[in-house]
Amino acid sequence: MSQTSALTDRWRLGTLEVPNRVLLAPLAGIGNWFVRLQAKRYGAGMAVSEMVSSHAVHYGNPKTCNEMLRIDPRERAGGPVSIQLFGEDPAMMRSAAAHVAGVGADAIDINMGCPVAKVQKTGAGAALIDDPDRAVEVARAAVEGAVGERGALPVTVKLRSGLRPGEESGFDLAHRLVDEAGVAAIGFHPRSAAVQHRGVPDYALAARLVESLPAPVILTGGMDDADSARDAFASTGAAALMLARGSLGNPWLFTELLSGDRQQPTREQVLAELDWTVECAVEHLGPERAGRYLRKFYPWYIERLELDAHTARALKEALQSAATVDEARELLQPSRLTLEPAS
Repeated sequence: MSQTSALTDRWRLGTLEVPNRVLLAPLAGIGNWFVRLQAKRYGAGMAVSEMVSSHAVHYGNPKTCNEMLRIDPRERAGGPVSIQLFGEDPAMMRSAAAHVAGVGADAIDINMGCPVAKVQKTGAGAALIDDPDRAVEVARAAVEGAVGERGALPVTVKLRSGLRPGEESGFDLAHRLVDEAGVAAIGFHPRSAAVQHRGVPDYALAARLVESLPAPVILTGGMDDADSARDAFASTGAAALMLARGSLGNPWLFTELLSGDRQQPTREQVLAELDWTVECAVEHLGPERAGRYLRKFYPWYIERLELDAHTARALKEALQSAATVDEARELLQPSRLTLEPAS
């Protein structure tokens, strides 16, 4: 279903209208409400949550239902919000999809691409690529369950090209998911699960999927900067792009793709964005938990400060050891940083 479009064009995902074709991909352990809101602030037309266990949703796990399924009203201003679920049991998936629809998600995504061993051992994630009949049952159950007050929600599936290098079983499964389960779109990462994020994605395979699939293909994988993202979009004819690792600590990538503005953020802008992130994390988790949670965020932003190598390394180490959020904020004061960019 190839088409010539601009990244700024609107498009339809089932019953939804998405305002542009640059989306935030699901980021495991990261894509909570404020990460999605940040992407929306910088132009993302849609954002997908971190993966959420269908079993945990079905059984009403408090942390899962109160924290991971939280949707902030401000997120909706920039476009739809999708919640990603993972699991291998159709009944659990049907129940979880119904719950997610009830809490106000605009769409549901099913994870069939996670390469992490502990997820695959349960039969979920990328393991479903090697169990296509079950994969279709799981997706069909989600479609059946995803009915809220506004009617049926579109269900998408994110999957890999295969489990092992050279395999195209994900390509075949994508067609079955659309034809037999009623999936509205496929999020396609054209690398095998075995290589995770290494190597060059097979964009030629993605282009073949775009041409042959009677549903939108959303491309993800390997797009770490604006040039690579534009090239992948043009070469595959995908309906949209999902930015993943390339957007970590770099929400300006969304703006660059949509506006063409190549201007890099100043050090002050990077620090201000990190401070906003810290504030949101404290609101979400409380100061003690936020202090621990933010340790994975700090390095992404430090890389963008253009500090000399010694200062950057010392700052990263100090932030990892910071006992409180206030201590981390003190370390990030501009007066404490080397003011000259790295040469």
